[in-house]
Amino acid sequence: MSKSPTVAVVILNWNGSGLLQQFLPSVVAYSAGADIWVADNASTDDSLEMLKRDFPTVKVVRNSSNLGFAGGYNIALQKIKADIYALVNSDIEVTENWLIPILSEFQAHPETAIIQPKIRDYKAKECFEYAGAAGGYIDKFGYPFCRGRIFDTLEKDEGQYEDNTQIFWASGACFFIRSSVFSELGGFDESFFAHQEEIDLCWRAFNKGHRAQYVAASLVFHVGGATLNEGHPRKTYLNFRNSMLMLVKNLPSNKLLPVITMRLLLDAIAGAQFLSKGKWRHCLEIIHAHLSL
Repeated sequence: MSKSPTVAVVILNWNGSGLLQQFLPSVVAYSAGADIWVADNASTDDSLEMLKRDFPTVKVVRNSSNLGFAGGYNIALQKIKADIYALVNSDIEVTENWLIPILSEFQAHPETAIIQPKIRDYKAKECFEYAGAAGGYIDKFGYPFCRGRIFDTLEKDEGQYEDNTQIFWASGACFFIRSSVFSELGGFDESFFAHQEEIDLCWRAFNKGHRAQYVAASLVFHVGGATLNEGHPRKTYLNFRNSMLMLVKNLPSNKLLPVITMRLLLDAIAGAQFLSKGKWRHCLEIIHAHLSL
């Protein structure tokens, strides 16, 4: 049997002392054999003092400023040595033995570069969670979707997604990747700052011949929206802008023009829907997103 890969569980933090106090205990308790790191994006709360006091075994990388999700991880992971990176949101509760099926998949299938566990909702634990659920895909217009939810409606987990199956993208809420592949791809695209950078990374990995996998036997719970609320106009801007940027970067040239044309039309419809609900700031952010490319 091949040697078990080394694992670094890395949690990105920015002023999230309360979340770390709530959710880091499960990571510490159930991650035997892994190194646990917090990559701190220049927090101004008591995160660093709290970690030193309450979690002395957790290692810390201090970034010089708030570099966002992409930049924060890119800089921190340059300083962390492991075969597998487990990138975990600060609002994730892990379960007992969550790492075992993930590592077994990596060992059994060298072609697997990226893995996502089953992600259920911390607030309604019988349901899948919005950000990733049971694995992500891309439709023909470049819109990401995932098994376990239909738009904003979350499915109850009734055993319908117990298969280990290939996916197109893995959720950044709990994202496993071989460090060698992360390095080969140059890490996350820092122009994304936050939102959908993991989808872009998975797309680039796919274009290089790597495989992403969903592993149902590993279960975590995600709060979601803890760093930027779903209804915040800034999130609308980042989602629409990053989604279009991802298409420009990753689609083959013969598909780019027709897909972008259709997306502009569909995004205009989305903007009209925001206006009909009185959410004019969200509509403006869609326009801003397109003009920023």
